[in-house]
Amino acid sequence: MDGLALIEAFGDFKEEKSISKIDLMAIIEDSLKTLLRKRFDSDDHFDVIVNPDKGDFQIFLNKTIVEDEMSEDDDLEIEISEAKKIDPTFEVGEDFTVEIPIAQLGRRSILTLKQILSTKLQEHNNAMLYDQFRDRIGEIVVGEVHHIRHKHVILLDDEENEFILPKENQIPSDFFKKGESVRAIVESVDFKGSKPQIIISRTAPKFLEKLLELEIPEIQDGTIILKKVVRIPGEKAKIAVDAYDDRIDPVGACVGVKGSRIHGVVRELRNENIDVIQWSKNPEIMVKRALGNITVNKIEINPETMYAMVYTPVDEISRVIGKQGQNIRLASWLSGYEIDVYREAQEDDDVELKEFSGSDAGDIEQWIIDEFVKVGLTTAKSVLDKDTEALLKMVDLEEETIEEVKQVLKEEFED
Repeated sequence: MDGLALIEAFGDFKEEKSISKIDLMAIIEDSLKTLLRKRFDSDDHFDVIVNPDKGDFQIFLNKTIVEDEMSEDDDLEIEISEAKKIDPTFEVGEDFTVEIPIAQLGRRSILTLKQILSTKLQEHNNAMLYDQFRDRIGEIVVGEVHHIRHKHVILLDDEENEFILPKENQIPSDFFKKGESVRAIVESVDFKGSKPQIIISRTAPKFLEKLLELEIPEIQDGTIILKKVVRIPGEKAKIAVDAYDDRIDPVGACVGVKGSRIHGVVRELRNENIDVIQWSKNPEIMVKRALGNITVNKIEINPETMYAMVYTPVDEISRVIGKQGQNIRLASWLSGYEIDVYREAQEDDDVELKEFSGSDAGDIEQWIIDEFVKVGLTTAKSVLDKDTEALLKMVDLEEETIEEVKQVLKEEFED
């Protein structure tokens, strides 16, 4: 097999993987030198010339001319009498260059060369794949479900590149079928052995960001700015948006008429509930907006500890906290403040003292309740409105007992 035929043997690979002619020739040169090192322990005495225009290569061996009967290595030395047959002007000590046809290396060496070439071509392809997808981390890719396994799903794109979607990167309600087209973002690219492993995700906040960019042109062109995105995958998400132009309503633009724009994103995320709020530099406003459409009486902010205390009516507590604490958790992530909620009693927000006898709210013995009722203090609020000193004068109870009662009553109105 001559040089041209050997190169043509890799033509299909070159076309399939779109390797440039220059890269292919560089791989062939490196492979030939690797073979020569295997065959002769060194490639120092060889010159390899690869011609990308002609698509062939040549191997030249540089021997040293020695005196007759003084050659110790026929591969690297040639006697002067033999050299003069080629050119009578040769002298002892000069270099003698001879071309080595590929066939002269032997059939086994040619097979070895083909194996080396195949390995180096695969290494080249792996390196290109790694560089390609390292540059695409955080971008959306689309793949077809190829294998469904217990801990991950394997997808292939149109170029047969393999993506791995681990179980923890899947939305809890995700259910895939073989052949189904799936969207996700590239989360990481690392080598596993000699092969790059591309990990994708559907749970990362970045995936939601990219979906919003696709669905909302104003985000893509920069008219609307995505300030922050937080989510509990498959359950609830909150996004804060802003606009450079005060005339633009960023929330309305993102949601669309009757939710038309956000609906596609919600559907892709398996009906994940998405709250869109307008960003604010004012932390009190930001915390209030992050909590949603909830009545808030007062907010106390501590910028040093990044802590926010929210005061709200009793009947709003469950909405502030949300299902399994999702609303307050997401609001904390979005605002950057750790949020606690304190429920305030309103004028019509009171509890009869008798409710505390043998109740989960706080067990107060009945005889103690009777002492308060005797003097007309029948509700929790009526007791809490008076200080301990005044109560000592009104009821026949010890100060310690009164303080314990007041603590139980306070806990009814605090969270």
